[in-house]
Formats: sequence, structure tokens, C-alpha cells
Amino acid sequence: MKSSDNGSTMNVLSEQDSSLIDRFLDALWMERGLSKNTLAAYRSDLQKLASWLVSRKRTLASVGRNDLLAYLAHCVEKGMHTRSSARILSSMRRLYQYLVREGVLSEDPSAQIESPKLGRPLPKTLTEEEVERLLNAPEVGTPLGLRDRAMLEVLYASGLRVSELVGLEVAKVSLSQGVLRVTGKGGKERLVPLGEEALAWLEQYLTESRPDLLHGRVSNMLFVTRRGGALTRQAFWYLIKRHALNVGLNKPPSPHVVRHAFASHLLNHGADLRVLQMLLGHSDLSTTQIYTHVARERLKEMHAAHHPRG
Repeated sequence: MKSSDNGSTMNVLSEQDSSLIDRFLDALWMERGLSKNTLAAYRSDLQKLASWLVSRKRTLASVGRNDLLAYLAHCVEKGMHTRSSARILSSMRRLYQYLVREGVLSEDPSAQIESPKLGRPLPKTLTEEEVERLLNAPEVGTPLGLRDRAMLEVLYASGLRVSELVGLEVAKVSLSQGVLRVTGKGGKERLVPLGEEALAWLEQYLTESRPDLLHGRVSNMLFVTRRGGALTRQAFWYLIKRHALNVGLNKPPSPHVVRHAFASHLLNHGADLRVLQMLLGHSDLSTTQIYTHVARERLKEMHAAHHPRG
């Protein structure tokens, strides 16, 4: 006997089921070239199912729809999350589609089982006070600190993706008009305005810090390293992490969390969803609508904290 990850006791699966799983995974690898980790996840899911079926005197090839439903219910009762049960059902479907295709079964017992509804997770974000602490973190008396402050200000003022931020070129910045010309996903260009604060820091960086960092070298990139090259996404993530920890933000935000903060704070202060869509560079409004849930959650928190009957 051995224990499963969901806490139940599993019987050892039959040799027949073990062989069937091996054949299925070999076929899956040949057809789709899936990674070892993905194949290992399929194997784990199906072995747990096969072992559980032993107690019902069933094999993977002799189950009915009710057996599979009972197993999914068993997993949920043991505290399995919705996403995990959805993944298990996906593994089952792949297996039974294969068995029907190979003529082992005439019908797919998983075909009429509905997938559990997955709630879309809310994006992580920062409060306005936390953003303020993060923006004030760099030591602006140094060329690198001034560059970091300018980058953070631009990121929060514009909501750029990190790839868009580190890929900005000097020619795409108009200080006089206060806008950036950004190339986003799919090569689509959009104009993104900057506020006065971000513009002031950006201008100071361009005047004082960037020439120091370049040491007479030439670069098209707006934000450069000490060696005059362009920053990578990973390097900028590390910078945010370091600055966040220095000001006591114990869960260091990623650049994407700052982008979420930009969107959430705009919406909280009355921005229109269509305008937000344009600023973020979303091709579909449904992608932007997740932020309405963020704003709604914030309103609930405020109501609970301040209403006498909250």
C-alpha cells in the first residue's frame, strides 16, 4: 500500500493498467512531443485513478461514467482544488480518446462529464502607498539609482509590459508632447501618455545619468546599463525585487504587478475601461475587464473596513 498526494490510501495498480498507461504516454509523446514534466503529470494523475479503481474492482478500460464521477468527487472531498480536478479530468479525456481511437473502447466514459468552472484569478497588485514606497526606494544621487527611479516612474505612469519598458528607444520618447510610442504584442504601436512626475524624472535621467552610464558610447536604447547595453527583463525584475525589499515590501512585486497597480489605480480613480484597454495595449476588452473585479474587491474591502455594519 502507498499514500497518494491527496491523502487517501491507494492500492497498487494492476499490471494491465500500468501497461496501458505506458502505451498511452508513449503514443502521446510520439504525437505531440510533450515535455518530461507534462508526461510525468499525466502518469501521476492516471496512476492515482487506476489505484483508486482497484477498490471498486475496476480497471481503466472497464470504467463507466459514474466511476469517473465518483473519483472526481472523492478528490474534491479530500480537499483538491478546482484547477487540479480540472487537470485530472483533462488527463482522463486524453486517455479515453486514445482508447477509443485504438479500438480498446467503443465509447468514451469521460465524454459527458462537464469540466469544473474555473474562476479567473484576480491579478496581484499594490496599494498606492506601497507604490509610493517603491518609487522612493532608489538612491537618486547615483547614476544607476536615478535610472532606476526613472524606470519605475515610467512603468507606473504608463503601465507598460516589462518587455516594452526595457525595449524602449530614445527616438520613441517625446518629452515635449509627454508621450511614448510603444510597440506592443503583434507589432502594434500605441501612444502612451506620461504624467508630469514621470516626465520630470525621465528628463533628469536623460540629462544627468544616461551620459554618465554611456561614457561616450552610442546606444539607441533609452535605459542602459553601466556598460552601455540594454537592460534585460530579468535584470529589471531583480532591481524591483531589491528596491522593494529595501523599503520593507516583504513580497517583492514583479514588473507585471506594477502594471496591474497602474491599471487598478486608474480604474479606482474613475478611468474608463475603453481608455484603459488602449493604454494597456489589450486587443480584446475582455482582457481588460479583469480590472473591474479588482476595483470591486477594493470597494468591498473599503465597505467592510469603514461601514458600521460592514
